[in-house]
Amino acid sequence: MAIEAASIEAHIPGLRRFARALVRGDRERADDLVQDSLERALSRWHLRRAEGDLRGWLYTILYNRFLSEQHRQKRRGVHDTLTDAIESELPQMTGGQDAALEHRDLLRAFAALPEEQRSVLLLVGVDDLSYEQAARVLGVPIGTVMSRLSRGRERLRQFLNRDPAAQDDAPRRMK
Repeated sequence: MAIEAASIEAHIPGLRRFARALVRGDRERADDLVQDSLERALSRWHLRRAEGDLRGWLYTILYNRFLSEQHRQKRRGVHDTLTDAIESELPQMTGGQDAALEHRDLLRAFAALPEEQRSVLLLVGVDDLSYEQAARVLGVPIGTVMSRLSRGRERLRQFLNRDPAAQDDAPRRMK
């Protein structure tokens, strides 16, 4: 068991970052998701392919746990407000803090993306997974990863360049 734990430990920061992006910054939910995923990985360690990609396997477990929780919440009718989740994580701004405002805008734009695009951007752009690895984690074809990545990047670019059309109808046009 010590070998498994040591192998997994190096991946925890990336898993936490991915989980926080999926749950839109809610640290407690992200930590619960990571813990649940790690418990599942350890309990099913014997099922893992020895020659397989450990990082991809862990991210797949986490993503599948996230999807399961999303479906459970939808059945219960629980919906969180995107803006509230983002705003609670932002520092208070004072005048002249352009970098902080740009950071806030980026977080808002990123959080406004559909979950599918956010996941791909985080896996490929932040956690440096290959398209093939991201496709395996998300359970979609590589072409879908590339398409979602392209659309997500373009959507962020439009939002950050203050394209009014990108901001006014963001939820409708991003799918």
